[in-house]
Amino acid sequence: MKNTASFLRVIRRMRRYYGLLLLALICAVISVSLTLLIPVLVGRAIDNIIAEGQVDFEAVIRIIALIAAALVGVSVFQWLMNWLINLISFREVRDLRRDVFRKLNSVPLSYIDSHPHGDLISRVINDIDAVGDGLTQIFLQLFSGVVTILGTLIFMLTINPMIALAVVVLTPLSLFVAAFIGKLTHRRFTEQQLLNGDISAYVNEHVGNQQLVKAFSFENEACSEFDELNQRLFTVGFKAQFAGALANPGTRFVNAMVYAAVGVFGALTAISGALTVGQISAFLTYANQYTKPFNEVTGVLTQLSTAFAASERVFEVLDSPDEPDDSGAKSAPEGCRGDVRIDDISFSYTPDKPLIRNFSLDVKSGSHVAIVGPTGCGKTTLINLLMRFYEVDSGRILLDGVDISTMKRDELRKCFGMVLQESWLFNGTIMENLRYGAENATDEQVIAAAKSAHAHSFIRRMPRGYDTVIGEEGSNLSLGQRQLLCIARAMLTDPRVLILDEATSSIDTLTEIRVQKAFAKMMKGRTSFVVAHRLSTIRESDVILVMRDGNIVEQGAHDELLKKGGFYARLYYSQFDTERSS
Repeated sequence: MKNTASFLRVIRRMRRYYGLLLLALICAVISVSLTLLIPVLVGRAIDNIIAEGQVDFEAVIRIIALIAAALVGVSVFQWLMNWLINLISFREVRDLRRDVFRKLNSVPLSYIDSHPHGDLISRVINDIDAVGDGLTQIFLQLFSGVVTILGTLIFMLTINPMIALAVVVLTPLSLFVAAFIGKLTHRRFTEQQLLNGDISAYVNEHVGNQQLVKAFSFENEACSEFDELNQRLFTVGFKAQFAGALANPGTRFVNAMVYAAVGVFGALTAISGALTVGQISAFLTYANQYTKPFNEVTGVLTQLSTAFAASERVFEVLDSPDEPDDSGAKSAPEGCRGDVRIDDISFSYTPDKPLIRNFSLDVKSGSHVAIVGPTGCGKTTLINLLMRFYEVDSGRILLDGVDISTMKRDELRKCFGMVLQESWLFNGTIMENLRYGAENATDEQVIAAAKSAHAHSFIRRMPRGYDTVIGEEGSNLSLGQRQLLCIARAMLTDPRVLILDEATSSIDTLTEIRVQKAFAKMMKGRTSFVVAHRLSTIRESDVILVMRDGNIVEQGAHDELLKKGGFYARLYYSQFDTERSS
């Protein structure tokens, strides 16, 4: 099965821990050997208690002392085995989670965009936890189980080979029962893990956007949709757990029949004088020990099925293709000037829906380029192509005369500074957030950037100033404050090409005027691309690109485009009715 193969891949990843696994196996051998020695000692003690007045107390006491010592040894080595196996499992979970997180940082942006973020989070957290639990159970059952089966078989063969053979022949019936039930539950456990990911994605969407949920009074509908998903998970999970729970009682029934058969055969053999009462006692204990690993494996079958399904989801992420390796690519032009040339590019997110077609543009260093147009016309897509978040289908984009597809992505992106419409901040101090793109910046440089972005005044009013810890995504800040911090962060990187994607959309008018002045100072001598919906903010642009359906339909300065009375003029006057009437 595919799930089983995925889980075996997890085990093969653990080569670095094979030494610790060997130590755990040695502990298991010692622990199980001492456990199997105890029934022999108990049998000898029974044989020394013949009848009333015929008890060898000295021998019995000596045997009891040996049993006590064996029990202490079992406890010590059992604890060591458990500790080693848990240590190995926790380390592999740590390694797996680290690798998946790194993978998410190395895949193309298209992979992240095509998967619900809550589902990806579920794979990093829930699925890897399930894999870790499965590893723990497999090694605990595998080590102690295999050694127990081999040890009890050897002891039983030394006591009576015929009865031992009957136990060996009958016990595997429980494995057939467990395998049959496991095959039936495989699909349900896989579906259960998928639904877990769907619920994580749904909760992530609605908890992260509670303001909108409440603003549109969508609470009841959101709860209803969640209840539907939750009910589906309950139904599938119940069926999976119920079917998985049948495995253990089924195998226990088979093993109980084996135990009863051993008791009957043993009694008949004892009557003929071939076995002592103590040996029958030991044999019954061994028969029970022999079947115990089969019972324990089926007892955790549900957990193992979940781990197998989870491992497949984890490897779906790890097996996804990385961004093409660019280690041998060219470095970005030294002393980047900011000349950008777009040469006959075409691009679409899906082949059946072309977006940008045969688009060309020549932007000289220091030019201020505004990009406007209706929603979905390709404005932000153009920015994604400039930054190589996506690759063009045809054509090429050149920076200072060098095709960006031949450059190292990291070096290319260092030439750009970007402020997006959706501000992003992480849980940390304001100073740490501002230094995100410039770790080596001094405090003075950070403060200067904050002042330029008009963020310094509100930062100073925070409880601990620049050392104030802000919540996830800046939850304890207003939208405008978050945006100002993002602008200051971009200013701190001092890029040669500046990209502003509706960067002032969340700022009040007065602050926007101030920030626009700061941007004007910042953009001086730098190439800048500004995606704008508020057309009043781009009147001073050197050139305005008017996009429609992935193509430039108009191009020119603000006054020039208004005189043409074309598409740009209609967009502009639709926002300024007073100007239209005049």
